[in-house]
Amino acid sequence: MKLSQHILVVEDEPDTAELLKFHLENAGYKVTITEDGYQALKKIHKLKPDLLILDLMIPEIDGFEVCRLIRNDAATESLPVMMCTAKSDETSKIQGLDFGADDYVTKPFSPREVVLRVKNLLKRRDSVDRTDIERLSIGKITIDKNSHEVSVEGELLELTATEFKLLVLFTERKGRVQSRDILLRDVWGYENSNIDTRTVDTHVQRLRTKLKGASDNLVTVRGFGYKFLQET
Repeated sequence: MKLSQHILVVEDEPDTAELLKFHLENAGYKVTITEDGYQALKKIHKLKPDLLILDLMIPEIDGFEVCRLIRNDAATESLPVMMCTAKSDETSKIQGLDFGADDYVTKPFSPREVVLRVKNLLKRRDSVDRTDIERLSIGKITIDKNSHEVSVEGELLELTATEFKLLVLFTERKGRVQSRDILLRDVWGYENSNIDTRTVDTHVQRLRTKLKGASDNLVTVRGFGYKFLQET
């Protein structure tokens, strides 16, 4: 792990913020704390952090809107985002993922689990950054693994790092069914964990929406997982 990896924590509860800072710094990360959504957006552009831990209920601009603005800005759209909130209901979790969060943890949380999830998110991002020069063309979809660009019939798509890695995995394993547990292991880096598999479903649905006319290639295998169809 690079010592220069920088985590921005957006949290208005001082005790929670300091707890995260303590454990993340012990794991070797540089940590900056801010308390509200407005300052978070300013610091994201100024500091260019490697990952954002974002509380949902923060002053000025809430976490949902901060995440939406990040994903709609070309300069920050690939920034890994982990939402961290006391709201544990399914609606809030799905809404957070729909707004573009890569992961979602609920309070009270285990600091060790948060550190593990941070490591996995950064590992996932770095694996995208290190991808060798390669272009894949499957039907209407073209994937440039070097520039992290995906287009459908020439139209460039805006994918997060998680969505990009998910699409690459599906296309490289086209014709083979991928269970949710396999996807959690190979895309999210979680193995033998209690991660809610609906995280996978939400990201797949978001990916299908962005693929538009090419989404028919990504099919659900009821009771098991997903499969990317062979080109016909």
